[in-house]
Amino acid sequence: MKRYQSVPMSLADACLVKMSESIAFSCVLTLDNDFRIYRRNKNETIDAIIADGI
Repeated sequence: MKRYQSVPMSLADACLVKMSESIAFSCVLTLDNDFRIYRRNKNETIDAIIADGI
């Protein structure tokens, strides 16, 4: 969470990032566009299904 101080990260978001690191080939379903910014394992993008326009 310290890494993303400029982007408000909730505890739930932090948990999803951590779980995506723990579960290989995982994908996050979210309404939060911040998952385009968050990275797992410091530099890997997180596969996310982001619902736009809701």
